[in-house]
Amino acid sequence: MNKTNLIIQREYLTRVRKKSFIIMTFLGPVFIAGLMSLGIYLGMSDSSVYNVLVVDNTPQISADSLSQPKSLFWKEFKETPQMKFQYTHDALTNAEFDSSAYSLMLVMREDIVTFPEAELVFRKLPSVKARSYIKSQVEKVIENEKLKLNAIDKRVYDSIRTDVEILSVDSEDGGTSYKQEQAMVGFGFAVLIYFFIFLYGVQVMRGVMEEKSSRIVEVIISSVKPFQLMMGKIIGIALVGLTQFLLWVILTGIIFTVVSGLILPDAATMAEQVQATQVAAEQATSDPMNQAVISDMAELFLFRINWPLMLGMFLFYFLGGYLLYASLFAAVGAAVDNETDTQQFMMPITIPLIFGFIVAQFALTNPEGGAVFWFSQIPFTSPIVMMVRVAMGFDAGTVWQLALSMALLVAGFIGAVWMAGKIYRVGILMYGKKITYKELWKWMRFNS
Repeated sequence: MNKTNLIIQREYLTRVRKKSFIIMTFLGPVFIAGLMSLGIYLGMSDSSVYNVLVVDNTPQISADSLSQPKSLFWKEFKETPQMKFQYTHDALTNAEFDSSAYSLMLVMREDIVTFPEAELVFRKLPSVKARSYIKSQVEKVIENEKLKLNAIDKRVYDSIRTDVEILSVDSEDGGTSYKQEQAMVGFGFAVLIYFFIFLYGVQVMRGVMEEKSSRIVEVIISSVKPFQLMMGKIIGIALVGLTQFLLWVILTGIIFTVVSGLILPDAATMAEQVQATQVAAEQATSDPMNQAVISDMAELFLFRINWPLMLGMFLFYFLGGYLLYASLFAAVGAAVDNETDTQQFMMPITIPLIFGFIVAQFALTNPEGGAVFWFSQIPFTSPIVMMVRVAMGFDAGTVWQLALSMALLVAGFIGAVWMAGKIYRVGILMYGKKITYKELWKWMRFNS
């Protein structure tokens, strides 16, 4: 055990002292916080003004003797500071539009009430928000026209039109359920585990290959057993990963806080935004049902997720998943002489991990489906899929599923280490031979 500890210390100290580790430890948070801050800045500074030419081809009607004839959409769109509308009955050619001052040209078909379709011509693709606003304005005009055609009073229609909010209520505690929202939080943790397993698992494989190709391993195993060397390398790199992850979390939070304070608008702008938000909140909470919904959503991140359990299970499944896959990566590194030969052995290892990531995405739409349950139990996929289920929480009747998943992951790790150890002790000293799956099977059956 003392020898294994020495190898762990060597792997850890050697890697954390590397310039690449130090550089990435500090550049990673800068990059992450920079992207987050840039997204906020671009979102807040998006002040694009769209000059829209509305080509109204609908039949013209005469309003009265003092006004010129107009058509269905004539000056019916509500303007905003970012959206300006001008109207015409004649569409511009593409060449005329390209040389004009208009950003967009909205062309209405003559029978749009019957066949609701329009063309939006652009030189530069407008934002989704701009397209959604234009679409809503067109729909509103068509809706009003249909009410007139069917002799339905607009006020009567507004009074009987009802938007229904369907709340998912758990039959056991009678409270509103936000399991899908909670599943999204778990999916964020699953993404972290997915990338960290890949990142540090590949480091184990490359480290083994470097020592094997340089023949350093021949000197090392004269003092320690191959299994001790493999476990020391795996655990040492795991500690490197945890160290880097912890530093990333701390540094990203600090940098993001500082940068956000610099790029946020001044106090006056902030005051206007706060006032606008308060007005919107008052309107949204005028209905008691909306008050309950907003209150529940505000409590989602604070109370509805068991954060001690979430963080504890993240640490467990991160380490369990990493140790399982890192042992397999170490076996691959010991079996081959160069990185090109790893491709045939990498595919069977990475497919379950990728499939687990796909199932975790499906869990966002059906978090309690059968596939989510089964793949949260299989050791090769549970480190990713189970994070979604942990975020949704377990009750007294389902907590056994979490315990079983943890036990199976531990058993899977032990089995993977046993199998990898069999391959490692033979492959680490094997040079110049093309390895096949048949050869690996012989190594695992070999008894020393």
